[in-house]
Amino acid sequence: MMDVPVALGRRATTPELPVDRPPTAPIGFHVLAKPSGPICNLDCSYCFFLEKEALYPGDRFRMSDAVVETYIRQVIESQLTPEITIAWQGGEPTLMGLDFFRRAVAFAETCARPGQQLHHTIQTNGTLLTDEWCAFLRAKQFLVGISIDGPLELHDVYRVDKQGRGTFTRVRAGLEKLTRAGVEWNVLCTVHAANQDVPLDVYRFFRDELGARFVQFIPIVERVDETSDELTDRSVDPAAWGSFLTSIFDEWLRRDVGEVFVQMFDAALASWYGAPPALCIFSETCGDAVALEHNGDLYSCDHFVEPAHLLGNITETHMLELMASPHQRAFGNAKRDSLPQQCRECSVLFACRGECPKNRVARTATGEVGLNHLCAGYLDFFTHIDGVMKLMADAIRGGGHAGEVMTAFASAGRNDPCPCGSGLKTKHCHG
Repeated sequence: MMDVPVALGRRATTPELPVDRPPTAPIGFHVLAKPSGPICNLDCSYCFFLEKEALYPGDRFRMSDAVVETYIRQVIESQLTPEITIAWQGGEPTLMGLDFFRRAVAFAETCARPGQQLHHTIQTNGTLLTDEWCAFLRAKQFLVGISIDGPLELHDVYRVDKQGRGTFTRVRAGLEKLTRAGVEWNVLCTVHAANQDVPLDVYRFFRDELGARFVQFIPIVERVDETSDELTDRSVDPAAWGSFLTSIFDEWLRRDVGEVFVQMFDAALASWYGAPPALCIFSETCGDAVALEHNGDLYSCDHFVEPAHLLGNITETHMLELMASPHQRAFGNAKRDSLPQQCRECSVLFACRGECPKNRVARTATGEVGLNHLCAGYLDFFTHIDGVMKLMADAIRGGGHAGEVMTAFASAGRNDPCPCGSGLKTKHCHG
């Protein structure tokens, strides 16, 4: 791929960090930077971000060096933790060219204070990766997320290029380059109408064919348009979503605990253990994960990049002040405060928390608005794993590890499932 020079915009002065940290500012927050905005070399059918191009008519969608430096400096200034993540997403961020990221990483290294450790991440479709790209990603210890929806016949249904052609072969080639170079990578798989009914085909492909050890599953819940609660035919079915997760969980429990890490299962364990939520969708409130556009505009969330949720621009106001603004705190609290009564009385509320507000497009049995489209699926999944999660949490509290549960399961007999669906006869069994 030929590198394209970064557009050099007006070099803005970074607003000063407030002397006193705003009392409502989150202790730790996550910023997803989109250096090429919504621009992508693919045309995935379910992509919700391509349409955001309309927010900036006539724009070139290229983050300037001035905005890059402001972003990196403010992220480092704002975080109180010793480990800081600098995250890049899109659109397709590799469209910015390798030299853009070389400059960004070099600048970040000059900003890190003693004792701070920087982690660089990038989410990509993988089609533009070259050996040169992979050598850089390995040298700078990037964690690379690869978007892939399963084997060819599933991936190519919706993940197509501008000519409508499938992209699986190109994604696989990019992934092989990453593997050869020794780059750390994980899989991000969207779950939709095309792959929802074959969970084990998807999971085993990632585990056995690709050698994936870290997997994220993201449900597609896609409105027909922004003003409608009607969903497209591509959206995952609630019952299928629950079945998808439970089928993979049972396979994972039998074989892969401690070997393959599924983000959804790690997040569930955190809920049963009583640790802070590992995913924002399972937090009681939200608002601590924001999206940064190419021009410095900061939005409340990656799923709410729209005028009503524009917090401001980081070249004019420090992102810490924007995060602490009444607008953003109200946005975050609304997740908790808008829960319908059915959710408030649910036995798995502690794990689900109503999931992501963007998916709350259904109505409860009594007609109340705000029920999550995926409610039935999550209820099935969390009920199914309850016994095992309690056992895993107990093991950790006792100084052990979650993998002990898999060992106990194997010794108990793999074909002797417990009535509660956990696969183990334990004191937690509901059967």
